[in-house]
Amino acid sequence: MRSVNSLIVLMLAVTAFSAFASAQTKKNQRAAEPQKAVESTPNTEPAGNGTTYRYEFSQPDFVISRVVISHNDGGKGTITFFKRSYDEPLEDPISLSEATLERIRAVLRDMDFLNSSEDYQYEKDYSHLGTSSVTVEQGERKRTAKYNWTTNKLARQLVEEYRRVSNLYIWKFDINLSRENQPLESPKLMERLEQMVGRDQVADTDGLIPFLNELSNDERLPLMARNRAVRIVKQLEKKKK
Repeated sequence: MRSVNSLIVLMLAVTAFSAFASAQTKKNQRAAEPQKAVESTPNTEPAGNGTTYRYEFSQPDFVISRVVISHNDGGKGTITFFKRSYDEPLEDPISLSEATLERIRAVLRDMDFLNSSEDYQYEKDYSHLGTSSVTVEQGERKRTAKYNWTTNKLARQLVEEYRRVSNLYIWKFDINLSRENQPLESPKLMERLEQMVGRDQVADTDGLIPFLNELSNDERLPLMARNRAVRIVKQLEKKKK
């Protein structure tokens, strides 16, 4: 009888061990299965042709003492500027319109910028007005031109294009700060924008219209500022016709 009982116990033990071994084998097989690759999101940003651009303006005595604009040939980049009363540089992303990009490219082509060695600096020094520099890099080719005053029409036009860009994005920074913290400053800022628009000193005015429409409906701003936003939109739309 004792032998029968021992045999039964032995059979139960073998059965339990076989079940455990089978389960462990299945577990190991699941663990060894390769994970599915995560699908990557396609890059929809314009790739451009690999050319990079950098514009810099500096005058230590100005309220905006330094501006640096860097972007690729697709117009994506950043603006960094140093403003009086701020301890740290301020930086925002930028996206240049195709119209602005094409004007910059056209001027650089007409200057034959990368191949030229021309010195655009006027014989007299006007550094009190601020010094501008433009750097273009394409593959192994790179050139920087630096000047504070020039009689070269194309060189002057090039820095004017970048000043329009800096005017736009620095103004946007100021007005957004005003919306959040200093709404009473907004009428003065809207007046400044109207003056710059009238002098053709702002880039991408078509793209500015939706933002101005948004401001005109922002009840945090005084009515005077909102009404001026509407007026500027009408001026810009009139220019388009």
